[in-house]
Amino acid sequence: MNQGISIESVLKRDRTVVLAGLVAISALAWGYMVHEARAMVHTGVCQCAGMKISGPDTQSWSATTLVPLFLMWTEMMVAMMTPSAAPMILTFAAVNRKRLEREQPFVPTGIFLLGYLVVWTLFSAIAAVAQWILHSRALLSPMMVSTSPLLGGVLLIAAGVFQWTPLKNACLTHCRSPLSFLMIDWREGRRGAFVMGLKHGAYCTGCCWFLMALLFVAGVMNIWWVAAISILVLLEKVAPKGLHVGRAVGLAFAVWGGWMFINGIH
Repeated sequence: MNQGISIESVLKRDRTVVLAGLVAISALAWGYMVHEARAMVHTGVCQCAGMKISGPDTQSWSATTLVPLFLMWTEMMVAMMTPSAAPMILTFAAVNRKRLEREQPFVPTGIFLLGYLVVWTLFSAIAAVAQWILHSRALLSPMMVSTSPLLGGVLLIAAGVFQWTPLKNACLTHCRSPLSFLMIDWREGRRGAFVMGLKHGAYCTGCCWFLMALLFVAGVMNIWWVAAISILVLLEKVAPKGLHVGRAVGLAFAVWGGWMFINGIH
């Protein structure tokens, strides 16, 4: 009986437990990313899991560089996207607890989070390949900053236009409506929770992938630029006027991109 009461008391504090876990995951990812960024500024070499990514030279990277690049992008996506996913994850935990109180099956919230992060891990693999190709064509510097005003301008204009598209609006509306998503798309069991995490991750990627591409403009390891994009993603999802914020910033991106593109031509 006492054990049952103890478990129930823990479950009632699930919001605090889950939130603490999300904060810890985000803090660890951000802390390690800041450490890597500082090391790169001082040495010109970025390392992930002890593997060198870039050096002060302009030589082409070998195929083996894809591994640390992938790890770097995965770490960044965890740091950037976990905070913005917190409302959905906390809502999942709350719905799960209510179901347990009605003696329905309980599924650990971590399984939902795992499905969400799997999608961003796949995105990280694509981003790593894109960065490797851009570097091999001398469109990125060894410090992971775009060397082409034309490339930077095109990315900014495209990202700005995307902020106004129906696809962006549909994906963002989903991300801003956690309870609606869970009520409509709820699936039973661990596999169901994982699939729900995958689906939410897909919507989130559809909403934010162009913003992630802007990391190539001002520097993949430019910690201030990374933080600015992370804050924008968070505001879009949780601010009362998040959709309008995203569109206003999109307009600014398009203007900035146009200016950069024109300067690149001249």
